[in-house]
Amino acid sequence: MKIKELPDFDRPREKLEKLGPKALSNIELIAVLLGRGTRVKDVYQLSKEVLECVENDFEKLNFATLMKINGLGKTHACQVLAAFEISQRYFFKDGIKIQNANDVYKLVSDLKEKKQEYFVTLTLDGAARLIQKRVVFIGTLNQSLVHPREVFADAIGDRAAGVICVHNHPSGNIQPSREDIAVTKKLVEAGKIIGIRIMDHVIIGKTSYFSFQAEGLLNNGEY
Repeated sequence: MKIKELPDFDRPREKLEKLGPKALSNIELIAVLLGRGTRVKDVYQLSKEVLECVENDFEKLNFATLMKINGLGKTHACQVLAAFEISQRYFFKDGIKIQNANDVYKLVSDLKEKKQEYFVTLTLDGAARLIQKRVVFIGTLNQSLVHPREVFADAIGDRAAGVICVHNHPSGNIQPSREDIAVTKKLVEAGKIIGIRIMDHVIIGKTSYFSFQAEGLLNNGEY
């Protein structure tokens, strides 16, 4: 059913005005964001396809991915990306204090289901509050691919006091490999030179995690 065929009280924009955003479904929220459909598709159909992209892999949501949706268009794609980006920035801004590896695990729990290895950094301020979460690298972890330059470049831009590194093991085995240990050591040493601490390196498995800091494998590590 098209929006214009709905009674006024059930149209997303009118519903938001009367009941607030929490009363709307995810599809309805995206429909409000898009505003209208196109000649090709109704706004509900476009919203449904945008939501499928978001739920499929939010970390990889980008302009190119959205442009694969027939009928969405550049303007709508930019609106969606801008809305998600600003909401993320404000969500993280006030937000989240990382006190231990369990807090990290909750924040990156989506990595449990990934079929590839993801290397993620969490930049923190001096009070251990999260500044930003970023995917740095996708693929098998090794020293030649995970370079301190990629890990610390954004941390410097964030004026971060510390960085927590996270990566997943799709196999479910959370024990660190030789490469994991070597990469961590390399990053810790680079952090000492730069003046930004590596506060932990957390390996995510299917149902549990391994913390280098908790296991005493970092010599600088307190949250």
